[in-house]
Amino acid sequence: MEDDLKLDDAGIKNMILETAEAGDDRPITPPSGEDLDISGDGGVKKRIIRTAKPHALQVSESLPLVDVAYEGRLAATGEIFDTTRDDNTVFSFEVGRGKVIRAWDLGLRTMKVGEVALLTCSPDYAYGKAGSPPDIPPDATLIFEIELLAARPPKGTTADLATQEREKLQEIRRERELAAAKKEEEKKKREEARAAAAARLQAKLDAKKGGGKKGGAGKSGPKK
Repeated sequence: MEDDLKLDDAGIKNMILETAEAGDDRPITPPSGEDLDISGDGGVKKRIIRTAKPHALQVSESLPLVDVAYEGRLAATGEIFDTTRDDNTVFSFEVGRGKVIRAWDLGLRTMKVGEVALLTCSPDYAYGKAGSPPDIPPDATLIFEIELLAARPPKGTTADLATQEREKLQEIRRERELAAAKKEEEKKKREEARAAAAARLQAKLDAKKGGGKKGGAGKSGPKK
């Protein structure tokens, strides 16, 4: 198992810097200090790369539905075996339901929205002795960089319904604001059109008045 841990602190730091140089515009800070042992037996270690804002939502029993972006590497070689970066997709799942490896269920519970963290996962908390062919060999230690994008309540709960209701109200408010802005713009255009028409009419009237004076002088006949 120790052979799998060849990607040391320097390797992890280089991995993060390479990610930043590759065009990732997130504020990446090279990690420092010791990893946090979140499993209690060294099986899952967490290192925060970017901290969340102070009042950011944290994953919990009431907010177990998460959206994440991630990149997975083999600790032994640094090889990427899975990522959402290539196509900018988002992976969604419910924490604590056994839909992902154990390391993720443990790690995501400690994260807040906006946080980016590295999870170093021993085989016991990942794919074990069997691995996940062809990308993940047996007894492989894995390193994931995970960004928590959102945390939501379970579907159908009171909190979820309240969230949906707020979203509906916000959407209605946005639609009303857009409708009001459109109405105001149309009113402005009508006023501008009326002003332009009035200006053209006045110009015609002025032209007629000027033409009438010249014509009257012409009809008075030659002077003696």
